[in-house]
Amino acid sequence: MYVSVATQNAAPTATRRSANYHPSVWGDHFLRYASYTKEIDTHSEQQHQQLKEEVKKILGAVANKPSQQLNLIDAIQRLGVSYHFDTEIDSVLGHIYECCTSCDNKDDGDLYTSALRFRLLRQQGHNVSCDVFKKFKDDEGKFKESLNTNVQGLLSLYEATQLRVHGEGILEEALAFTTTNLKFLLPHLTNPLAQQVKHALQWPIRKCLTRLESRHYMSIYQEDNLHNQVVLNFAKVDFNLLQKVHQKELIGITRWWKDLDFSRKLPFARDRLVECYFWILGVYFEPQYSISRKILTKVIYMTSIVDDIYDVWGTLEELVLFTDAIERWDISALDQLPEYMRLCYCALLDVYSEMEKEMAEKGKTYCVNYAKEAMKKLIRAYFQEAKWFNEGYVPTTEEHMEVALVSCGYMMLSTTSFVGMGELATKEVFDWVSSEPLIVRASSVISRLMTTWLDTSMSKREDT
Repeated sequence: MYVSVATQNAAPTATRRSANYHPSVWGDHFLRYASYTKEIDTHSEQQHQQLKEEVKKILGAVANKPSQQLNLIDAIQRLGVSYHFDTEIDSVLGHIYECCTSCDNKDDGDLYTSALRFRLLRQQGHNVSCDVFKKFKDDEGKFKESLNTNVQGLLSLYEATQLRVHGEGILEEALAFTTTNLKFLLPHLTNPLAQQVKHALQWPIRKCLTRLESRHYMSIYQEDNLHNQVVLNFAKVDFNLLQKVHQKELIGITRWWKDLDFSRKLPFARDRLVECYFWILGVYFEPQYSISRKILTKVIYMTSIVDDIYDVWGTLEELVLFTDAIERWDISALDQLPEYMRLCYCALLDVYSEMEKEMAEKGKTYCVNYAKEAMKKLIRAYFQEAKWFNEGYVPTTEEHMEVALVSCGYMMLSTTSFVGMGELATKEVFDWVSSEPLIVRASSVISRLMTTWLDTSMSKREDT
C-alpha cells in the first residue's frame, strides 16, 4: 500500500510514493558487538585441525562398509562440515555409484538405505535411476502397506523425492505416499524423531539453508544413540569458528553501511543490511569466500536501494537521468542527478571500484566488467517497469515476464556471485553465466513467481 508524502528535495509539484518500510531491527547491534567479539584463539584452531584429521580417519575406517559410509556422509553434510571433505566424499560416492551401476550389482538395501543412497548420489550429481524404488511396490503398483509405519524409511524416501525431475512418476507417488503417512504418524511419535519429522515436512533438506540446517541438526544428531561423538564435536567447533568469521565480516560491512547513513539520508528506502548478508550466506558460507560475501552483500544492498528509487521514489524524469548515468558509469554523470540520487550513484560506483581493487590484486579485473554489465541490464529492466507504471501501460504476459526475469535480480546476482571466487571463476564461467543459461533463467522464473505470490498474499492479509 502506497501513500503520498512530501520531500524537501522534491520540486513543489512532484508527488512521491512511500512503501512505509519499518526501520532496521538491528540498529547498531553489530557495531556494539565488535567491542566483545573475540579473535579466533590458537587452541580452538588446533582443536579444530585435530578433530578434522580424526574425521578423515573415520571416513577411511568404513571404506568397506557402504551402509556406514552413507550414514557418515549424511551426518557430515547435514552438520555443515562437508566442505572440509569434498575430495573424500566425492571419491566415496563415486565408488558407490560405480557399484550401483555395475551389471552384477543389485540393490538389496532396505527402504531407508536405498533412499539415502539415492539422495546422496543425486546430490553429488550422479544420474542414478529412480527405478530402484520399484521393488517397494506391490503387485497392484502401490507402495507396500508394510512400509506405512516405517518412520525412518518413510522419512528417508520423503527426502529422496525432493530430488525428483520431470517425468519421474514413481517419485511423485512416493512424495504423496510418504507425506500422507508421516503426517498421520507424527502425533504418535516422540522426540527427537517427532521433531525431525515435523521439521522435514516443513523444510526438507533440499530446501534448507546450510547454516540453519546444520545448527538445527546438531540438536537432533546428538540425541541419536548412534551418533559419532568425534563428528559432532568437530561440527560444533567448526560452527563456532565459522560464526566468528561471519560476525567479523558483518562488523566491517556494518561500518561501511553506517558511513553511508542511508537510513537518514534516504528514508524512503529499505534498510536491510543484515538481511542482505544473511541472504548471501545462502550463496556461500565457506571461509574461503569471504571477499565474495563482502562484495555480494554490498551489491545486493545497493540493489535494494536502487530498486526503491525506481519502484517507489523517483519521478520518471529523474529515472531517465539515473538510467543514463548508469549507462555512462562515470562520476562525471553525477552533476545531472538530483541530490538523493547522487548519494546512491556515488555509493554504487564506490562498491564496484572496491571490487576492481580487490580483483586487480588477483589479476582478474575482467570479472568486474561482467558484473557492471549485469547491473546495467538490471537497471534497464527497472526503468522499463517504471516507464510502464508511469504511462499506465499494462504489458502482456510475455512482455512482463521477459523484463521481470531480469528485474528479479537473479541474473545480476548470479553473475556477480562469481566475482572473488578465485580459480573457480574463469572467463569461460563468466561468459557462460552472463549468457542467461537455462538454470539461471529457470531460477529467475521461480524467484519472480514466488515473489508475485508472496506480494499477493501479503496484500490480501492487509485488506482483511
